[in-house]
Amino acid sequence: MNPNSTLSLGPSEADLVQAADLLRAGQLVAFPTETVYGLGGSALMGETVAGIYAAKGRPSFNPLIAHVASVDAAKDLVQWSDLAARIAAAFWPGPLTLVLPLREGHGVSSLVTAGLPTLAVRVPAHPTAQRLLSLVGGPVAAPSANPSGRISPTTAAHVHHGLDGKIAAVVDDGPCGVGLESTIVGLAGDAPVLLRPGGLAVEEIETVLGQSLLDRDQGDPLTAPGQLLSHYAPNAAVRLMADAPQSNELYLGFGARDGDLNLSPSGNLAEAAANLFDCLHQLDARNIPIAVAPIPDHGLGHAINDRLRRAAAPRD
Repeated sequence: MNPNSTLSLGPSEADLVQAADLLRAGQLVAFPTETVYGLGGSALMGETVAGIYAAKGRPSFNPLIAHVASVDAAKDLVQWSDLAARIAAAFWPGPLTLVLPLREGHGVSSLVTAGLPTLAVRVPAHPTAQRLLSLVGGPVAAPSANPSGRISPTTAAHVHHGLDGKIAAVVDDGPCGVGLESTIVGLAGDAPVLLRPGGLAVEEIETVLGQSLLDRDQGDPLTAPGQLLSHYAPNAAVRLMADAPQSNELYLGFGARDGDLNLSPSGNLAEAAANLFDCLHQLDARNIPIAVAPIPDHGLGHAINDRLRRAAAPRD
């Protein structure tokens, strides 16, 4: 891509038809989902998927999620199961990704799966994403639309800031409502495993399953996105569980602990999740270390704390 060549599109039918045409032609298009903005490319075209990794600077051993418009489209790609059907009936479309064994004749590039025999697949709920995927008519690989390891994008402006000139277009339909990447559940083994906490609370999934999700062993190979120890990171240093900032720090508050910005003055975890990445973007622009107030570690707080721990982890 030439500098400043990234198109800005909207959610109109004409713009989505243009975006779908670009995706079918092997171009990269960022688009909104209810979780974060995704950097989309045809999951069936190896060269296109390689372009996703290149645009993000993402390591190719880190698999991608294939986004599809319906459960039937997912069944064309993976080996479906009764457990998958039960979870999908409860939570799709929505902020949940399932990892299942690939189906014979799936057609998905091995770059999407990082060579694994499984595929991470999701049916997003955002109406613009739904319409775009329907127009494309095939699976779209879409990691978060940001440079690899950095703060995830929840607005089109975030995408332009990180990827302008590297991708064909950005579809702008306002801020993302959930604000955290999807929860990922592995269904390729004998029991369901939580591979990444996210925008759907683990407790809700366990209620539907009638059993607890197993935890992934941190020493296991990467089997889904969002498992790198350092990820979602600002340029500035991040300090967690801070009751107050130090003199050289900005403060990201929560509830009664106010600061330069507050994830949710009322202590609402859904509001905090929706605001997390945008707040980190705003504070990081000031290039000053960031201290973060304690966040309760239940419900969506589990996923918020997961992102914050990775943001604060030592960088390579």
